[in-house]
Amino acid sequence: MTHDEILKKVAWKDLRKLTLKEMLIENNLTIPWALISWTLAWYGYYWIALPFSGFFFLTALRQVHNGFHNSLGTNKFLTWLSLYLNSILMVVSIHAVKFNHLRHHKYCLTEKDQEGKSAHMTWYGAILYGPIHIFKIHQITWKIGNKKYRRNMLLKLVSICIAVTLVFYLEIHWLMYHMIVMLIGEFLMSFFAVWTVHHDTHDNPEFARTQRGGWKNKLTFSMFYHLEHHLFPAVPTIKLPVLAKRIDDALPELEKKQTF
Repeated sequence: MTHDEILKKVAWKDLRKLTLKEMLIENNLTIPWALISWTLAWYGYYWIALPFSGFFFLTALRQVHNGFHNSLGTNKFLTWLSLYLNSILMVVSIHAVKFNHLRHHKYCLTEKDQEGKSAHMTWYGAILYGPIHIFKIHQITWKIGNKKYRRNMLLKLVSICIAVTLVFYLEIHWLMYHMIVMLIGEFLMSFFAVWTVHHDTHDNPEFARTQRGGWKNKLTFSMFYHLEHHLFPAVPTIKLPVLAKRIDDALPELEKKQTF
């Protein structure tokens, strides 16, 4: 079954619009995790803070991912501001990630898809590739991105450098901890955000892996509904559980490879 045939069989357009409550959730999902992890780090409880920092990274990833597809329910400036602030907090130029992510959708798992490179590797190869992945994401954006993407990437990198310099010069330990953990998270992106959802799907790149199972999707904030996302990228993450049920009802025969 082709992508176009699936689009015709599954009702999805109504899922693009967010209610006020859903918009507030999507745009503030990171706040409690940030406050908890920073408070614990402030008092020096770094190991206890670590899982909360992990949830902050995951929810920030969900937030910027929706921003890539204009699915935060906000206007262009507020969406840009979300990407800018999360760039500093996640210690990476989110606009560089956005550029490569949209190309990933367009050229999924082909030679032009820099984001998807690690899907062709072994699981441990994808982990080791992590630092190179982050460097290449920025390099490709600077090399072939338009002036707007390059300008946004440069602004974010300069802002990150200023923030990191100030934090380490002033020895703000709880923010030093946060930035180090975020950098480690970025180095693991090629494994968690690419390999886990795309390995062994090269024959049909549009049919990414997905996750079925209530507690797993709650634990990962619905970020592993990746088949659904690739088929319907305009649908916000908060709506993906509903979309998944519609796909299951309309196309029970569709093969769904599990993420984990």
